[in-house]
Amino acid sequence: MQYLLKAEIRKLFKQSKTYYALGALFSIELLILFSAYYQGTTIIDLLLENLKQKFYFEGTLLNGNLLIYLILNTLWFHLPLILMIIVSGTLTSEYKDRTLQTIMLQPVSKWKFILSKYIVAIAFTLMVVALLAISSFGLSYAFFGKGDLVVYLNGLNFFDATDAIKRLQWSFVSGALSMVFFSVASLTIAILFKEATKTWIVSAFFLILSNILLKVDFGDNWFNQLFFAKLNDTWQYFFYYTINWQQIIFNSVLSLIYCMLFMGAGIYWFHKKDIG
Repeated sequence: MQYLLKAEIRKLFKQSKTYYALGALFSIELLILFSAYYQGTTIIDLLLENLKQKFYFEGTLLNGNLLIYLILNTLWFHLPLILMIIVSGTLTSEYKDRTLQTIMLQPVSKWKFILSKYIVAIAFTLMVVALLAISSFGLSYAFFGKGDLVVYLNGLNFFDATDAIKRLQWSFVSGALSMVFFSVASLTIAILFKEATKTWIVSAFFLILSNILLKVDFGDNWFNQLFFAKLNDTWQYFFYYTINWQQIIFNSVLSLIYCMLFMGAGIYWFHKKDIG
């Protein structure tokens, strides 16, 4: 198994699209910081001019904590989309180049082979989220410093700088679970469709549909609580004044279960399908 994992890691970092995708992600992050540097202060002052007359804020409202929060909001669509393209490409490229047939001629177990891809995909996803978190905190604090965080979620919520940092850190941890789910789902989709173009279209549709269904209120019932699309904004729960840890833990466990189900289905289908 360790040889399969090493081979998958090597293949992942040998493909050029991995680096193009990472470059695109960090470019988006830099664009947000650049825009905020030149226009952010004016916008914040206009939006919260009346509040600043009634409340005392530590530091400027446009600070590193607010920028990290903005980066989080913008990346949770772009990030899974790019991750899905990279992860699914590790399998679709082998279908296209017909190297998969050559690999299967070797004494390699099919379920171990595909499991190694899932493991590497999960590890890669966590690594990317960690790098984005480190760069977001580092660059935002370097250029904008620290300060109180103002977030609008069913009203304005105010957090002092120390509290804001903890909430932002936990939100990256929670968000990483959603990213892992989409990466696992994209690899399962690649097993079903094989071709890169079809896989990317279906993966993008799956992501868009998940984001749309996230906004739909299905009422106060079990479906609204358990549906996978409803779990993707769990990271936002850290920015309500009172953190609902029970709900966050429940959603996190449920997200892990969905990941296991998608992974299990993918391994089963790959093991049963003919490689052709």
